[in-house]
Amino acid sequence: MKRTRIKICGLTREADVLAAVEAGADAIGFVLYAKSGRYVTPARAAELAKLLPPFVTPVGLFVNASADELQAGLAALPNMLVQFHGDESPQDCERVGRPFMRAARMEPGFDLLDYAQQYSAAQAVLLDAHVEGYGGGGKVFDWSLIPKNLGSPLVLSGGLHAGNVQAGIARARPWAVDVSSGVEAQGRGLKCAVLMREFCEAVRQADALTEEQSRNLRDSP
Repeated sequence: MKRTRIKICGLTREADVLAAVEAGADAIGFVLYAKSGRYVTPARAAELAKLLPPFVTPVGLFVNASADELQAGLAALPNMLVQFHGDESPQDCERVGRPFMRAARMEPGFDLLDYAQQYSAAQAVLLDAHVEGYGGGGKVFDWSLIPKNLGSPLVLSGGLHAGNVQAGIARARPWAVDVSSGVEAQGRGLKCAVLMREFCEAVRQADALTEEQSRNLRDSP
């Protein structure tokens, strides 16, 4: 059965990291963008990442970072997957010399196929809503804007929560989903263990439903 991977982003506390792992997260995102309410320093991200067991990936989110800021993050988290969420060019992303994801800010008229081709070196393209500012705004975009056969692994983000992630998976068939505000109950960067568990359970239920539908199609005369 195809398993949709789960990234929980914007963690700032030890208890939340442990709860996210217990819930079933495959990746934990640390926001290394000082203007974000979920910002953690590279040193703090490294402390939190020490709690991750094998095969749970730390992800560092950068927005138009300077060379020094990038280097500080890379040094603190040597096994980190880099997520570029600003205006970085393909050359900027590739120059880091690390595996990376590239965020795309979705809106009507945006040519995602061309964008994915430009960033063909990316491990995946993360789709988020186009909002003012950077780093994600907790808004759902129009999933009908997602073309078929993108050619790159797709990470669906933008306003996801336990109540809508199954519909998003059914519509986009992503490689992974990314949640942040949808598992917060007390404020930015403060995750809720119950909401994280419910989100992960909803993803697993979506996978099971997809597998059942595929099996029915295979078995039909």
